[in-house]
Amino acid sequence: VICHPKYQDSKRIAIFLSMPDEIQTEEIIKDIFKQGKECFIPRYKPQSNQMDMLKLSSAEDISSLSLTSWNILQPSDDDSAREEALTGGGLDLIFMPGLGFDKKGNRLGRGKGYYDTYLERCMKHPSGKPYTIALAFREQICESVPVAENDVQVDEILYEDS
Repeated sequence: VICHPKYQDSKRIAIFLSMPDEIQTEEIIKDIFKQGKECFIPRYKPQSNQMDMLKLSSAEDISSLSLTSWNILQPSDDDSAREEALTGGGLDLIFMPGLGFDKKGNRLGRGKGYYDTYLERCMKHPSGKPYTIALAFREQICESVPVAENDVQVDEILYEDS
């Protein structure tokens, strides 16, 4: 990931805070700050498919986040001091989680459509749609995954031996 040309060229990067069953992102987040890039993380809104990407001030900033009922760390709902990526300069790159992927770039998420809805919002931003990279285990690569009309394909899937 760290050597990937899209990562190297990106200044504003969104990345998920990994759950135990996902590719661990902590070292990538540390490198984003080490390289002087800007880091944004998801804040999911329960009972909707709305998600914002909010700016982290440092890797240590993660320890100030709240744990949701889904066991995901994220900025609290009343945290209005953080920049939302689309109110500023948009995003260059989004690292995406998922449960399964196929080699055509289709992604099976957790069923709420948060990333698809967010990418639709990105397409309306002046900076346009960011490049998307899914981070996966080799075992998550399938022949095909079910897709719906509003599912947005990822640009690239990185996994072991890819």
